[in-house]
Amino acid sequence: MTMTENITLPTNTAQPDRAAEVQCTGIIKSFADGTVALRKVDLHCPSGAITVLLGPSGCGKTTLLRCIAGLETPTEGDIRLGDRDITQSDPRRRGVAMVFQNYGLYPNKTAFGNIEYPLRRARVPKDERRERVARVAELLRITHLLDRKPVQLSGGQKQRVGIGRALVREPAVLVMDEPLSSLDAELRVSMRNELRALQRKLGTTMVYVTHDQTEALGLADQLVVLRDGRIEQSGNPEEVFAYPASTFVAGFLGAMNLLDAQPLGLPPGTIGIRPEDLVPGHSAGALTLTGPVIDTDLTGTERIVHFRCGQQTVRMRVRAGDLVPTDITVHAPADRIHRFDLEGNRIGVRR
Repeated sequence: MTMTENITLPTNTAQPDRAAEVQCTGIIKSFADGTVALRKVDLHCPSGAITVLLGPSGCGKTTLLRCIAGLETPTEGDIRLGDRDITQSDPRRRGVAMVFQNYGLYPNKTAFGNIEYPLRRARVPKDERRERVARVAELLRITHLLDRKPVQLSGGQKQRVGIGRALVREPAVLVMDEPLSSLDAELRVSMRNELRALQRKLGTTMVYVTHDQTEALGLADQLVVLRDGRIEQSGNPEEVFAYPASTFVAGFLGAMNLLDAQPLGLPPGTIGIRPEDLVPGHSAGALTLTGPVIDTDLTGTERIVHFRCGQQTVRMRVRAGDLVPTDITVHAPADRIHRFDLEGNRIGVRR
């Protein structure tokens, strides 16, 4: 049974004192080698919600997460947790707990010992430690694994232990650094659903880092796209996907076709069309694209068709069983075309 099927909090389960909002203002982070990882980042993570930081490797998302957790200190700017300034606070006293990408488990300790460890360091009395570990283990459905060491656990079980070690601290904020990246595809989907259900049950504020757009869209209440140490766009995931603020967001989130507008008889700039928004055949008043098919990729129930339109390559989605001709003609309805200026910024209002 997975947690998504039936999550029941054990009697007297300790909840966080309160879920706290996180406010980062003017965060700059420079390293000794001259690398600037964050460039005046302003970020608000709402209380009790999941904020997902999304972007390619090197965009600054993990550095920002580590600043919130206290594992890095900003060069400039401040971080507040609720009404407290935690910029310089000891990580153990912030009310922030972190789940790492590689689980971070001690190989010589049992699952119980790993979950208990932060409480032992905090000099929590033994009886209270046992009680809190038992509550968290029951919540995560790993009570039967508490005597096992990490080498005896599967990837998903190790991740649950890592999450348990964070939750046992009863944090106001839980931060997670690509915690599912080492799991296989099927388990990632299952764990993603479980994480979302767990967060909804506990009401904890969560800040989650990933480079996987499917994971980001599936988890986020607020989606924040980073690029080169800056926030490129933030908002609810439906809004960010439907109305990308730049060609970078459009290309990174959903792999939109980004085409030079001038060769298509349009004003200078870039037009964006998602592969799923292209429709076979001509249509009066719509932008028509035509050209030879150069490749196809089977993705399961769908097929991605690549064709040339002038000097540009265009992708469209069709059903896997559809006949793909040698030459193709498609049109893009006007309300499905995204327009960007020469600097790559969105033109016009929402559709």
